[in-house]
Amino acid sequence: MKTDHVIKGIKRYLIPGLLVSLYYFVKYRAKISHKAEVDLTKNLVLGDDCVILSFTKVKAFDGPLKIGERGGIATGCFLASGSGGIEIGDNFLCSPNVNIVSINYSYNKKGVHLDDVEKTSKGIKIGDNVWIGAGCTITDGAEIGDNTIVVANSLVNRRYKNDVILQGNPAKVILNR
Repeated sequence: MKTDHVIKGIKRYLIPGLLVSLYYFVKYRAKISHKAEVDLTKNLVLGDDCVILSFTKVKAFDGPLKIGERGGIATGCFLASGSGGIEIGDNFLCSPNVNIVSINYSYNKKGVHLDDVEKTSKGIKIGDNVWIGAGCTITDGAEIGDNTIVVANSLVNRRYKNDVILQGNPAKVILNR
């Protein structure tokens, strides 16, 4: 287990961002800013013409993270896949400062340090043609259907059908498209 942490650390901090950007460009034709922090792992699969902008962190060592074709992730976002993974469809737009995290902690033990608590991961699914507004948070277990818009600063923490506009904390359907 300690060896895994050392390998993750080496890959995350000692491999230059420019090399990571070049690797994903050659492999997937993805355009990743050299100022983004993207894990170099087989768990990360990017569709053609994906774009990941500066100061975004993409963590996929713990589970699969797949982004379809023409996915766009703006500045300052954070994506972290747990064992349940994150699956994002084609034509995805993610505005700045969005958090998509498919890891949670089991809260059944009291008085235990957070590093020692069991982690859970149901996974996150986001359909095709989805637009996530700035400052949104998508939590473990969430599902967002195709052709959905999530209004800025919303919290998505459950399953939503296709063709809707979501808003709020927690998000609610405010309009059917």
